[in-house]
Amino acid sequence: MAEKVGMIAEFKKFITRGNVIDMAVGIIIGTAFKEIINSLVKEIIMPLIGLFLGGISFVDLKIVIAEATEQTTEVAIMYGNFIQRIIDFLIIAFVVFMMVRTINRIRERIEARKKAEAAAEAEAAPPAPTPVDIVLLTEIRDLLKK
Repeated sequence: MAEKVGMIAEFKKFITRGNVIDMAVGIIIGTAFKEIINSLVKEIIMPLIGLFLGGISFVDLKIVIAEATEQTTEVAIMYGNFIQRIIDFLIIAFVVFMMVRTINRIRERIEARKKAEAAAEAEAAPPAPTPVDIVLLTEIRDLLKK
């Protein structure tokens, strides 16, 4: 029983750590973001691609192996769905790439600005005044030399 209580306490410690909570938040936001991207692909981009290709819907593309009968359903290779998934993936990957690229550029600009500000502050800052004890020691040294 003590081992079970120790494991429960260890699990509580694990689950309440910051990075686990951050990961959970990331997954939730990622899921919501996935829905936005899926909507963009399915409802905006793919109809435009279908229009440019003469009204073709990739989902409808298939190779029928066996026609449907009264007893069986149609057997077909739905290669259109596969093409659709590849196009979805490429569009999603491109959108994520553009987002990461934009975020990285913003970070680079912020870091460059911080470095420039730090350099300007270093140049503009007057030298630090010499502490009083150092001034006294310097005077004593100079007197001893005389």
